[in-house]
Amino acid sequence: MELTCLHAKFNLPQLPHLSLLSYTIPNPRIFFRKRNNLCLASVSDTLVSGSRKEVSSKKEDEFGDLKSWMHKNGLPPCKVVLKERPSHDQKHRPIHYVAASEDLRTGDVAFSVPNSLVVTLERVLGNETVAELLTTNKLSELACLALYLMYEKKQGKKSFWYPYIKELDRQRGRGQLAVESPLLWSEDELAYLTGSPTKAEVLERAEGIKREYNELDTVWFMAGSLFQQYPYDIPTDAFPFEIFKQAFVAVQSCVVHLQKVPLARRFALVPLGPPLLAYRSNCKAMLSAVSGAIELVVDRPYKAGEPIGVWCGPQPNSKLLINYGFVDDDNSYDRLVVEAALNTEDPQYQDKRLVVQRNGKLSIQAFHVYAGKEKEAVSDMLPYLRLGYVSDPSEMQSVLSSQGPVCPVSPCMEQAVLEQLADYFNRRLAGYPTALNEDESLLLDPNLNAKKRVATQLVRLEKKILHACLQATIDLIDQLPDHTVSPCPAPYAPLLK
Repeated sequence: MELTCLHAKFNLPQLPHLSLLSYTIPNPRIFFRKRNNLCLASVSDTLVSGSRKEVSSKKEDEFGDLKSWMHKNGLPPCKVVLKERPSHDQKHRPIHYVAASEDLRTGDVAFSVPNSLVVTLERVLGNETVAELLTTNKLSELACLALYLMYEKKQGKKSFWYPYIKELDRQRGRGQLAVESPLLWSEDELAYLTGSPTKAEVLERAEGIKREYNELDTVWFMAGSLFQQYPYDIPTDAFPFEIFKQAFVAVQSCVVHLQKVPLARRFALVPLGPPLLAYRSNCKAMLSAVSGAIELVVDRPYKAGEPIGVWCGPQPNSKLLINYGFVDDDNSYDRLVVEAALNTEDPQYQDKRLVVQRNGKLSIQAFHVYAGKEKEAVSDMLPYLRLGYVSDPSEMQSVLSSQGPVCPVSPCMEQAVLEQLADYFNRRLAGYPTALNEDESLLLDPNLNAKKRVATQLVRLEKKILHACLQATIDLIDQLPDHTVSPCPAPYAPLLK
């Protein structure tokens, strides 16, 4: 289906553009800020409202629902409808989702959204060179898109994007059947993730968002033509950090990563896309860029009324939780990382470093342990760990001259390697405040807090991977021919974390 830009046909307002031309950067030290006109964002000014109480409107405003607005502004006839389901929190309004309006067959085009209704950096910035300048420096595409929508929201109903922003507010940065990203959880709620490496990832991502917030004024100084459209102060004055973080997370939950497009178009906000579409790890349907539009071709049959899903990419559950607020029990891409490192105090460190590099590994190596493939992962770690236990210089020379990751393996060395690995998995399991069977009991409680439920789902799946790794290691220990052999001393054993 060939679709062209419909701005002229439907008399749509042009998006404001950033421009570096004829714009003088004011000296930030002497720049006079209009404090009397300072327009600090209130909670209601954020892309995702921070209020915990929402009142359902008895009727839609004059703009109608999202799909009606899209049809009015160029969306061709499609095969989907917007339906609603209750929110996890009864204080919040029901959330919308995209469902089939008729029976669909594999390969049917569910919808095709014209580019005039899609927000990308290319459209917001107007100049692809400027887009690349911003996105390869200190600001991500998500930060720029979030800032744009925050200023648009402050325009209220004057904004062309008002119906879309209103829908994002309603979704509250959640995917279907999901909770808010842990980036928005309280400290007490983050404690649900104790023991999981995901907790550290959340904190690290939050620090990254803070760094981007501190760079927002760079956009303001560079992009005079954009901000002339808005009678507000510079970003860090107009929007406190917590407000920006909420908007960033909302954009993160719905942005689409397009393939085979220029850099400035690779991240897109597509009405009717996520979070209105349900993400699935076992789905192959993806939103794709075609001539003049973004379309969705379904990968399976759907009955009328069934929610439509799209592939979320090869992401582990930790990323699904941080980005979209859900965990998939059937995620074949779920994995944990075991980081092994050669001991830098080892006198033979440099020789061992050459050996691991020759075999495609690093001196600090991340081993990915995929759910269901724990035995293979343990087997992949063993040659690396054995190398760390080699202490005799003549043995090290033999390894250097050999082809492949071959180490002389004595019974006592193998015992030591496997015991170190088993101890490592036991220590990781001990870092969780609950045991696997306790998690399974918790998940049977129908009244379990939604955030605690999704966190418990995550740590339960992590523990299952660790238990499977531990069992694979114990099985190898049981196969050793002589259990009376003491493990070899290893003053320079590899480090595991």
